Amino acid sequence: MLTQIGGKPESDFSDPLGLLSDCHQRIRYFLGVLISVCEQARVNQLTVDQRTGLEKALWYFREAGPRHTADEEKSLFPLLRAKNIPRVLRALEKVDRLEADHRQAEVDHDDVDTIGRRWLSDGSLSKEDLRQMKVLLSNLMALYKRHLVVEEAEIFVLADGVLSDGEKDLVGREMAARRGILRR
Repeated sequence: MLTQIGGKPESDFSDPLGLLSDCHQRIRYFLGVLISVCEQARVNQLTVDQRTGLEKALWYFREAGPRHTADEEKSLFPLLRAKNIPRVLRALEKVDRLEADHRQAEVDHDDVDTIGRRWLSDGSLSKEDLRQMKVLLSNLMALYKRHLVVEEAEIFVLADGVLSDGEKDLVGREMAARRGILRR
């Protein structure tokens, strides 16, 4: 994603909670791209810019999205579950709901990907496929609107307060390894 002049620089693996939040910005961005392409193109032929946007957004959710989910579910959430701290124990019910959201988002993104790839290969989209794509994207927008706020305002803040520097470093190392990046 392009860096905005004067904006907050993107985090790196030494700040895994910041990196997770940065990823949320990319989720919002690419979901917006998908919605915009559907609104602009409708069932018509895609312009070059629409095709490029659709390809990049589909790739993002197909490739990067699962790594982000794994970052949370395999690296961050288990460390929180291991804490026997009352405020963490109270938050675990929300973590369970977040994981359920991940499962629903995966199903919806798979369907969006199927329709989107068909759109790219056929060059146009049936009215039924467009209607289905809009329903799926609307569902994802509603899910993410709630989901990302809970993660950013509650779970990441909680994790920042209860995880040691070593645990945060471990999360960052696991995130890097998922992407084939070795950290010292």
